[in-house]
Amino acid sequence: MVKFEIHDLNIWFGSVHAIKHINMEIQSNEILSVIGPANSGKTTFLRMLNRLNDLNQNFKMNGEVRLDNEDIKNIDMELLRKRVGMVFALPLPLPLSIFDNVVYGLRMHGIKNKKVLEERAEESLKEAYLWEEVKDRLSESAFKLSGGQQQRLCIARTLAVEPEVILFDEPCSGLDPISTAKVEDAMVKLKEKYTLVLVTNNVKQAARVGDRTAFFLSGELIELDKTDKIFTAPQDKRTDGYIRGKFG
Repeated sequence: MVKFEIHDLNIWFGSVHAIKHINMEIQSNEILSVIGPANSGKTTFLRMLNRLNDLNQNFKMNGEVRLDNEDIKNIDMELLRKRVGMVFALPLPLPLSIFDNVVYGLRMHGIKNKKVLEERAEESLKEAYLWEEVKDRLSESAFKLSGGQQQRLCIARTLAVEPEVILFDEPCSGLDPISTAKVEDAMVKLKEKYTLVLVTNNVKQAARVGDRTAFFLSGELIELDKTDKIFTAPQDKRTDGYIRGKFG
């Protein structure tokens, strides 16, 4: 089933044509890895899926982006960002307890029932592979967690409001290999319930977790295919060159 449909998408920031004539689909319950060198349009593409680019006053776009066959321009911004959550490159815990971090979004949406908050917090922390590490210290400051734990806490905070899609913008860029593996394990499990889009500069990570992989270059979508095919028999020599480390 198709989750996102993108038709002839173009994005500009001032005079810079950042995304050029992109046509693609994102399937429900898949992990789509998005790879490409710096300034290839990966993050701009990701931020377009929940309209974060709209915050830039120089932003302009044409084309169509549909979520469950509804143009995202017609979806209330707050509702869209509840349905399409985002995890950023650097973990950004709030200056609150571990528990209050996880349920922050729920409270913002008016949920006050203590039992509901406790149940959603536990469920979200389990889905983020963090529950066993923090279940006895939920009242401690989130800043006492390691970097890897803070990133999984941010994933749990995103999950708590029950999105349909989770966008990951280089979520492991500052993490050690053990923490990275835990985030990747969580992602593979999460696709049972959610659709995931992962922007990563780590082609090995893209290969490990992606069901399909999209290769961007200079704002263009060069190739999109099943991950094993992209990494073993790419159709475009530029894809092959990037994966082999010849540029980027």
